[in-house]
Amino acid sequence: MTLMNNASRRVLRGGTVLASALTLALSLTACGSSDDGSESSPADVDAALAEGGSLTVWTWDLTMKQVAKDFEAAHPKVKINLVNAGTNKDQYTALENAISAGKGVPDVAQIEYYALGQFSLSKSLADLSAYGADELADSYSPGPWNAVASGDQVYALPLDSGPMALYYNKKVFDKHGIAVPKTWDEYVDAARKLHKADPKVFITNDAGEPGFATSLIWQAGGRPYKVDGTKVSVDFSDAGSRTYADTWQKLLDDKLVAPVVSWSDEWFKGLADGSIATLATGAWMPTNLETGAASAAGDWRVAPLPQWKAGAAVSAENGGSSLAIPAASKNKELAYAFLEYANAGAGVKSRVDDGAFPATTAELTSKEFLAKKFDYFGGQEANKIFSESASQVPDGWSYLPFQVYANSIFNDNVGKAYASNTTLSQGLAQWQKASVAYGKEQGFTIGD
Repeated sequence: MTLMNNASRRVLRGGTVLASALTLALSLTACGSSDDGSESSPADVDAALAEGGSLTVWTWDLTMKQVAKDFEAAHPKVKINLVNAGTNKDQYTALENAISAGKGVPDVAQIEYYALGQFSLSKSLADLSAYGADELADSYSPGPWNAVASGDQVYALPLDSGPMALYYNKKVFDKHGIAVPKTWDEYVDAARKLHKADPKVFITNDAGEPGFATSLIWQAGGRPYKVDGTKVSVDFSDAGSRTYADTWQKLLDDKLVAPVVSWSDEWFKGLADGSIATLATGAWMPTNLETGAASAAGDWRVAPLPQWKAGAAVSAENGGSSLAIPAASKNKELAYAFLEYANAGAGVKSRVDDGAFPATTAELTSKEFLAKKFDYFGGQEANKIFSESASQVPDGWSYLPFQVYANSIFNDNVGKAYASNTTLSQGLAQWQKASVAYGKEQGFTIGD
């Protein structure tokens, strides 16, 4: 089984999962699913919806509040209990612990794409194809769907997505007469020109972020991870990984990126005052700029992600999450009715209206969505760029079934390139070694 996952978004930046949880995952794989083995069908979903009941949904996404309210209004017999069990490692650890204890397991859980593997491998998630989820493949853009599906099994429904684009401060670029880069080589040149024109201005910030690094490797054609059930391999010596490392190393060598941690007060200040001039990140970023760097409204614009080869049109995902149903849920049919509403039904538009970025092709290609003007970006119809990016995400990308842990040790290895004479290539090699060692400790079979 191979699961494709995406890099973490925004507040979801790595983290760690207890080693015992992964040991549990492997033991559960040997024991089989915790599902009761009963057959289910779309008809069962309709029956459950008619009967009603209560659902516990673990989510950190604030847009889900309105979705739950609307669902309850449409189905008065249903009660949705939203619980914020934390983000990233906090929720994943809590979920693993609940599964291990056999109690307190939610009916629905929000799980980032890159973390799905550790739960699907342990058979901790219900296969949604039993309810007809496999028929929704064409409803989603390629990146998110590849993240939740494996063969004829579907482990979650995409909640949102993060096709990448280049956000740039037009005011800063215009002031110094610098063209918006279309390739990463041009990006390095622009970084040098900007910093030379004003030493206080950096092309971007980077203090070492695993999601960002793996997204650019993805775009460059790198496929460092191969996953087939408990058989995995890690190899950052492939051409795509080397391309990323060699190019980004130029920025580090010349001190052209601000050593500022994303989502910090210093980061938002840099975005507001123009000292951080670009961001290469997911399509979910606009709302964060609007709220975190409000004083720069009108200064920023959106452009396609720079390419590794001139004339190419390749993007990558950076962030995004799904809604899954734990196999231990006692109300799977009703839970699926809510999932389908939230992720493929009327709930999608509600979330988009609240600022979420969709994973559904219907929204990504709708005239209303594409024609939306962003005041923050000077009236630009930025969704056209985001939508195009979503269609340019190549497949074949996999993350490790212990990616949450791997990301948590990124800065212990690759992060050295930001604070010592270690190069990115050397740091990636160290990250590879450490990830392989951990995988072996947890019982995974490590291949070439």
